Amino acid sequence: QTNFNVAVLNVGAPAAGMNAAVRAAVRVGMTEGHKIFAVIDGFEGFARGKIKEISWGDVGGWTGQGGSILGTKRTLPAKYLEKIADQMRTNNINALMVIGGFEAYLGLLELSAAREKYDEFCVPMVMVPATVSNNVPGSDFSIGADTALNTITDTCDRIKQSASGTKRRVFIIETMGGYCGYLANMGALAAGADAAYIFEEQFDIRELQANVEHLTEKMKTSIQRGLVLRNENCNENYTTDFIYQLYSEEGKGVFDCRKNVLGHMQQGGAPSPFDRNFGTKISAKAMQWISKKLKETYRKGKVFANTDDSVCLLGMRRRNLVFQPVAELKSETDFVHRIPKEQWWLKLRPLMKILAKYKTSYDVSDSGQLEHV
Repeated sequence: QTNFNVAVLNVGAPAAGMNAAVRAAVRVGMTEGHKIFAVIDGFEGFARGKIKEISWGDVGGWTGQGGSILGTKRTLPAKYLEKIADQMRTNNINALMVIGGFEAYLGLLELSAAREKYDEFCVPMVMVPATVSNNVPGSDFSIGADTALNTITDTCDRIKQSASGTKRRVFIIETMGGYCGYLANMGALAAGADAAYIFEEQFDIRELQANVEHLTEKMKTSIQRGLVLRNENCNENYTTDFIYQLYSEEGKGVFDCRKNVLGHMQQGGAPSPFDRNFGTKISAKAMQWISKKLKETYRKGKVFANTDDSVCLLGMRRRNLVFQPVAELKSETDFVHRIPKEQWWLKLRPLMKILAKYKTSYDVSDSGQLEHV
């Protein structure tokens, strides 16, 4: 037994695989000899004192559960700093593990900024990225994105199939992801879509025009259905309705149009095998890091950590899992649109054009382009 208490909380929107991550954290933490506390309803629940010790048996069977059993909220800690500090003092919390999306990242930045004022936040803190949008800086993948993609691909397949009787139809499908086009882009690749409109790659009316003409040509061949994906925030004026109306008008007499907004079903039900495994592995690794940091920062009977490298984000970068101080990730983040400034999957955009049979140059490879396949 160690005398350390570790708190685990979920922040942001629910993502499939969060529960697997919590389960691994609780059990690995207990194996390392710590007491694990579960926080209900994110930072807001933390401030209200919804915190209880959680035991080995409490997390049994959590691996395959979707959503977040602990409960999760998007609330940021900034307005509750004093109450959260009180709770950390009352429950004697020596380390914090946050499982969540962009809000979790912002939350850790706020907590580390508050260290000057509150000593309670001078403890090791780690974040495990879990969000369907896959928009957390410092990580190529986040827990939940794989399950969301499965659901989107599945739904797109079904929607396409509905057109097998009626000829010549184009579907316009809106996906989630905030400003991050990951789901739209990858969903389009997987479902064999004709176009994907995303925020990261600005498009104008000429692009839409070209796509409509391309679909009109396609309708003359044997495959008489089209699929177009649109990320929810890709453009404030070219809304799903606008694109639907444009396609309907331009395709008059050639094809008809239907639109679908996938909505919250994309958060997926039960997590996919990838998300279960990824959640379990990454969370276990994060807990081991916490143990290491606790030993390093334990002085004179208390834990005191106020360096940048004691607030980390555990992210998957290409083939390895790396701990990166959140302070260092600030420069890689577009805070207005809540996305990383550079995203690896944008390199796959030309591939989609080629597969949808556009006249595009095949010379799109830059060195190491297909590293992620």
